Amino acid sequence: MTEIRLAAPVGSPDVDGLRVPERTLILLRDLVSSYAGMHYDDERLTYLRDRLAPLAIDRGFDSLLDYYYLLKYDAEADVEWVRAIDALSVQETYFWREPDQLLSLAKWIVPRLLDAGRRRIRIWSVPCASGEEPLSVAMALEDAGWFDRVPIEIHAGDASDAALRKAAAGRYGPRAFRQLPESMREKYFNADGSGGWMIKPAIKARVTSWSRTNVVRPDHLERFGLTDVIFCRNLFIYFTPATIRQVAEQFAAILSMPGFLCVGAAESLLRVTPRFDLQDIGGAYVYVKS
Repeated sequence: MTEIRLAAPVGSPDVDGLRVPERTLILLRDLVSSYAGMHYDDERLTYLRDRLAPLAIDRGFDSLLDYYYLLKYDAEADVEWVRAIDALSVQETYFWREPDQLLSLAKWIVPRLLDAGRRRIRIWSVPCASGEEPLSVAMALEDAGWFDRVPIEIHAGDASDAALRKAAAGRYGPRAFRQLPESMREKYFNADGSGGWMIKPAIKARVTSWSRTNVVRPDHLERFGLTDVIFCRNLFIYFTPATIRQVAEQFAAILSMPGFLCVGAAESLLRVTPRFDLQDIGGAYVYVKS
């Protein structure tokens, strides 16, 4: 059988290497796609290998195929999937990303929901990364004064435990503020004296809950229905069209009517599902449940 041998990680002289039998990366790719939705085309199989190989070595395996069997069949698979998702997750984001949608929420969407008879507004941010996404939502609504006028729940979810731990710590470095106006940083953060900034407890408390959430699992989504607004930005770029359709349909099922879905600027649901209409709402493109 054809196999590839990975060099030992730098600083680990006692490790000879890790065998990668033929088609193992294909099997792992399909398994990761079915479990978490993330898809790796042929050009990105090396990335998949490099991310998972250290976990296999840490488990004491000499073959990546053994790691595949662990994830697929072992009684400890659920525990290991937490580590695998942490290794594969891209947690690069920043505050006030794509602000048009945040301003649209505060200026236009919330009033539309109140006009439709809502007495409580529920917002869901997934993936929440290390907290920048839901905290930006909270800042937009705080600046607009909505928390004093109507009960608002903001729920945050991410498939990565590592991201959620960073969110719980609430400390952010300079790169997280490359888009946030300085006045908002001064208002909602405290300098920690070492070049970082801590989110102020009052605004952090505006996020109602944080939970590990895998959007391709219907049971993870059901606990968020009925939701009025979903922020799911820059996740679909990692999914196949079939998975995008599956998740979009599930989002439609848990959204209220009207319900609003904000995705990333590089993402599109056109020709994916008829469940949403793309609308310009206050200068921001938002998908509205039809």
